[in-house]
Amino acid sequence: MNFLAGFADISLLQLLLVASVALFASIIGGLAGYGTGALMPLVLVPMVGAEPVVPIIAISAILTNLSRVGAYFSHADRTRAGIVVAAAALTTALGAYGYTRLTNAGAAFVIGTMLIMSVPLRRILRKRNVRIGHGGLAAGSVGYGVLVGGTSGSGVILLSLLMAAGLEGAAVIATDAMISVATGVIKISVFGLAGVVTAQVLAFALLIGAVAVPGAFLAKAFVARMPVHIHAAILDAAVITGGGVMIASALRPLLSAA
Repeated sequence: MNFLAGFADISLLQLLLVASVALFASIIGGLAGYGTGALMPLVLVPMVGAEPVVPIIAISAILTNLSRVGAYFSHADRTRAGIVVAAAALTTALGAYGYTRLTNAGAAFVIGTMLIMSVPLRRILRKRNVRIGHGGLAAGSVGYGVLVGGTSGSGVILLSLLMAAGLEGAAVIATDAMISVATGVIKISVFGLAGVVTAQVLAFALLIGAVAVPGAFLAKAFVARMPVHIHAAILDAAVITGGGVMIASALRPLLSAA
């Protein structure tokens, strides 16, 4: 497959725009554990349409998250990563298989609202020293698998689960990245069998992934100098922003039809 053919009808200016956003999103993702899946569709959809975006981000995320694993490996919580992957593996595959149908506006609104509410709730629970255990993490991961398999930008949900499980700072980023590599492999396998991995998908995925690699190490340099409470505030902001994006996407069709 000549993946360079995937850049046909794409101008150099457009490629530079994709590369610039990919680097920015990688730095944000390295700081907050979330960003690429939410930001990249903003530039990809106008160029290639909506259909290839989930496979593009799934493939590029392998490179992006491998770089984060390399940057933060010593901070990863392998036990919790294993729990999430085991619980989410099947539902990730199911979500990837039916990703074109997972666009329910009501579900996005509910999820976005709960994500925003999770920030004050998590702070209250932490103040009272309440955490979800391995069972709660596994249960939440089953639902997360459906969303990560069939949508883009659902990484904020995993972020919330890991934080509720008691992880903080670089441990959140490292564990999130380790899990995302595994779910990404599952998604790519399903997309490959379904025949949606085209030359265009590969071309954009490799461009985004290659540009994003240095972003993880730039982000690590910031995190190493950042107090835990400030990093926690950035993570909270990422959760609230992700929830807001989901609510906005759910309301947009209703507002346009009004």
